[in-house]
Amino acid sequence: MWYAIISEDVADSLPLRKQARAAHLARLEQLQKEDRLLVAGPHPATDSDDPGEAGFTGSLVVAQFASLEQAQAWADVDPYIDAGVYAKVTVKPFKKVF
Repeated sequence: MWYAIISEDVADSLPLRKQARAAHLARLEQLQKEDRLLVAGPHPATDSDDPGEAGFTGSLVVAQFASLEQAQAWADVDPYIDAGVYAKVTVKPFKKVF
């Protein structure tokens, strides 16, 4: 099943994001190689593809897992959590319609 992992950043998270970005992306690339990733990306803090120093307010990942528990376990060890980027992470089942 698909699961949406919706993350909200702490204030001024850009420096923290930069430090952990490579490890964060490596995990997403692995899901993509396994054909389990529907979409992933950050929420810019401004109405722009490149928010510059304004940074980001959070992230969205939609990926396949065998259960909600497995999706939550995957989300719980994101490098952005260890780096202090995320203030809150919500994992929900997601039904792909289109």
